[in-house]
Amino acid sequence: MATKHAALHALIEPVVAAMGFELWGIDHISQGKHSRLVIYIERESGVSVEDCADISRQVSAVMDVEDPIPGEYRLEVSSPGMARPLYSLDHFIRYQGHQVALKLRVAFDGRRKYQGLLAGVEGDEVLLQLEGEEYCFPIESIDSAHVVPQFDE
Repeated sequence: MATKHAALHALIEPVVAAMGFELWGIDHISQGKHSRLVIYIERESGVSVEDCADISRQVSAVMDVEDPIPGEYRLEVSSPGMARPLYSLDHFIRYQGHQVALKLRVAFDGRRKYQGLLAGVEGDEVLLQLEGEEYCFPIESIDSAHVVPQFDE
């Protein structure tokens, strides 16, 4: 599965970069015969609906030629938003000091879901502080992660 994800990333990233955006991440969600390909794009000046439509058209053209996903799929292009998913160690470094929610591939201490303060990264481990404890999770043990938006009252 990781090789398929890497192949999609290698195919899509140059298109997104050529249009002046950062490829934040890709989710390929299989749903029976149908699947969904979600591409998250980022740019310092922000992402508009028109930007998403432009990238969608360009990526769609490449996907039609290369045909890396068998069967039908729906292509979605979006900004990562406030509750942005975190995919790489670089993402975790950039969001150090923020509240994050993690879902682990395999339970640790009897649970798979953790939410706390992202304390940083050491090597290939993500450091999470919660309930007065610090947890170290290897990046490969994290199934999914996202920033938990904080709203000041």
